[in-house]
Amino acid sequence: MKKLYFIACFLVLLSAGKQVCGQPITDNLLKTILLNRNHELLNKVLKDPVTYRYQIIYTQINRDEHNLPEFKNYYYNFDAGQYFNPASTVKLPLALLALEKLHTIHNPAVNKFTPVQFDSSYAGQITAYKDSTSSNGLPSIAHYIKKAFLISDNDAYNRLYQFIGQQHINRTLHDKGYTDVRITRQFLGFDEDQNRHTNPVRFIKEDGGLLFRQDPAYNTDSFDFSHTVKMGKAYYDRKDSLVNEPIDFTRVNNISLKDLQQILQSALFPLSVPPVQRFNLDKDDQAFFLRYLSQFPSETSYPKYDSSKFYDSYVKFFMRDSSHHLPADVRVFNKVGWAYGFLIDVSYIADFRSNIEFMLSAIVYVNSDEVQNDNKYDYDTIGYPFLYEVGQTIYQYELNRKRLYKPDLSVFKVNYDHRDAGDIRASVKEAEN
Repeated sequence: MKKLYFIACFLVLLSAGKQVCGQPITDNLLKTILLNRNHELLNKVLKDPVTYRYQIIYTQINRDEHNLPEFKNYYYNFDAGQYFNPASTVKLPLALLALEKLHTIHNPAVNKFTPVQFDSSYAGQITAYKDSTSSNGLPSIAHYIKKAFLISDNDAYNRLYQFIGQQHINRTLHDKGYTDVRITRQFLGFDEDQNRHTNPVRFIKEDGGLLFRQDPAYNTDSFDFSHTVKMGKAYYDRKDSLVNEPIDFTRVNNISLKDLQQILQSALFPLSVPPVQRFNLDKDDQAFFLRYLSQFPSETSYPKYDSSKFYDSYVKFFMRDSSHHLPADVRVFNKVGWAYGFLIDVSYIADFRSNIEFMLSAIVYVNSDEVQNDNKYDYDTIGYPFLYEVGQTIYQYELNRKRLYKPDLSVFKVNYDHRDAGDIRASVKEAEN
């Protein structure tokens, strides 16, 4: 019977061309590219997939004579069934869903720049009536998305979650084909019941007049928590007490690396995916999305981030070297996440000087003491250097890769904000992210 099982798995692999039977996927091309780098740390991590739980997807983009892109994914240790904590990468689909949902309100006065306020109607909920980091001192969906992308602000994520609602988030992503996605948590320490409830929301005029009110919502849908996920040997709980047992990730946010890659591809190249997978963004939404997905914190006036802490490559892990600056004429359109020892980056990278483009997505787990919530992760010594080496290896490969047709990347040449050098306002030095 065991022999027949493996024969069946093999036949399904041949016919479907995708992962089945719980076996990680590795393509020889990507493996060869990375191992040929011959970098000590890179090789150390790649040789130990059990400890570092890494997954890598390199997406090669080739254009035809009409500049239409074709995408080819290459995998290294990709396993859709191996859990990783997605951390802040879930801000990517929520930003897209928030922009999309605004179009369902059908009020011409309500858009992403309209002031929005959050009331409280359930235990633990926190109001939000002002935002000192915005130009008018008021919150807006646009400003929350900016903060979620520029430095991965957590309050911004919570407010997007509250506007969209837990039920709408999951139903809509499932309807788009991302059936394994599960987004159940805000970053507020709420229990399951509190996360099912979301705040009343009001869109207002700048003078306070009401434009639109969204009632509080409650998600009645059930989730499949049948697959138990426990990691590590111990963790610190909310009371900072050490619990000597694995931490339980069974009921928290979950999304595969492939789904994150596909969501980003769908947002940047909507015509490359089936209509059902696309997000309903108009031209202004698309331009806004491109701008703040790739803009540096130093270019932004609102919020005015302290550039010594929130430097250019702060959330650009594949380009995050000691200089903290990206190569000239390179922009990264991406979303990163970091939590519980996991580092994730899902990126589209464009070099306008060399005229190259590619997508790269990766996860690595760096928690050598196997204790969660102790703030003793190996980000600086292993995690960030590993992702940087992965990024640089693929970048160098792309610089030398022959293409039949050079891409026209003009659509990704964005008009970025410029901070006024004479602006004497205090900089934002701290943020929950």
